[in-house]
Amino acid sequence: MNITVKANPVFKAVNMSQKRYIVMKGSAGSGKSVDTAQNYILRLMRDKGRNLVALRKSDITNRDSTFAELTGAIYRMFGDKAEQYWQINMSPLKLTCKANGNQIIFRGMNDDKQREKLKSITFQKGKLTDVWLEEATEFTQADVEIIDDRLRGELPEGQFYQIRMTFNPVSSSHWIKKVFFDIPDPNVLTHHSTYLMNRFIDDAYRARMERRKQVDPEGYQIYGLGEWGEIGGLILRNWEVKEISQNFNDYDDIAIGQDFGFNHANAILLLGIRDDNIYILDEVYVFEKETAEIIPLAENIPKNRRMWCDSAEPDRIKMWQKAGYKAKGVDKGGSAGSVKAQIDWLKGVVAKGKTIKRKIYVHPHCVNTIKELQQWKWKKDEKTGVYLDEPVPFQDDAMAALRYGVEGWRKVKEWMV
Repeated sequence: MNITVKANPVFKAVNMSQKRYIVMKGSAGSGKSVDTAQNYILRLMRDKGRNLVALRKSDITNRDSTFAELTGAIYRMFGDKAEQYWQINMSPLKLTCKANGNQIIFRGMNDDKQREKLKSITFQKGKLTDVWLEEATEFTQADVEIIDDRLRGELPEGQFYQIRMTFNPVSSSHWIKKVFFDIPDPNVLTHHSTYLMNRFIDDAYRARMERRKQVDPEGYQIYGLGEWGEIGGLILRNWEVKEISQNFNDYDDIAIGQDFGFNHANAILLLGIRDDNIYILDEVYVFEKETAEIIPLAENIPKNRRMWCDSAEPDRIKMWQKAGYKAKGVDKGGSAGSVKAQIDWLKGVVAKGKTIKRKIYVHPHCVNTIKELQQWKWKKDEKTGVYLDEPVPFQDDAMAALRYGVEGWRKVKEWMV
């Protein structure tokens, strides 16, 4: 079987290594996760008796990350013949190489029950030989020690155990830096990559990262250059990824928020509210598309619910109205319409001197919204080091859609009159 695989040369040493620990820090868009998935597909097809467990801290995020990357690699290699070589199971998530029976399974380590399940993993053919920890900074050192302890026992000649970690190096105080980067170990290969080394990155992405260099130099060190840093001043911390109902009847109300864009993302969020908590059910998140191209992509967005939009784009609002949507511009006037007031409400500040314990739940398939929530932060005064009451204006399109989408609930008396 001959297949053509496109790869970045920067990962050659990683893919040839048989060291036990491969620790890959890098910027967003460096290609580390794509390369990892591709390498695992090739390895498991080539070497009989190897099996992989792909891990995220929260198991439900595997579907839209590790599973999506691995199945994407299969389809890039084999196209419409993919299922001749791999059996793809959606429930539970599992990939099986048809030539040799090697398997890829997907797990989480969010609680003690999930950790215990990892201790009893077995495969019909071969052993657990490979572990991929995607977004490895989500895991604790104890988590990794549990899975590391599973990789033991004699293997056939030429086989080896290996754990690969991929992540953005958010915090210089993270245990991964101390354990794997600061202490020399012959069993460890550390690797660094950036989007500048990825020969498949498009010009628009490069332009967006160059903009980030200007507006968010602190964030650019991490997400642009893949350097150890700190993400301080995060705006929202009261959120979590969770499998949430897609049935509108399970919510007190449903609304939509939209932030218009072209070179930056056009983001649409489908939102629910129940018992004062916010639920992000679905997203549409696209670049370089006109409104006429986006409308057909919003087939899961209901037309009979209020769509709150950026009021600075009246012509685009009219296009959505003509398409049958209840689109309306957000009133940005005065302090009541300020970004800070919207953020305060999302945090639970519902009136002067009154707060509630509000949570924001995000469905795991809203991957772009999750990425924005992870890095949405306040601007920092470079002279004083003090964070300001102004968000960094970068990669905040879903956050703008979120702010707009809750307006009907935040100012319920005004718009219902």
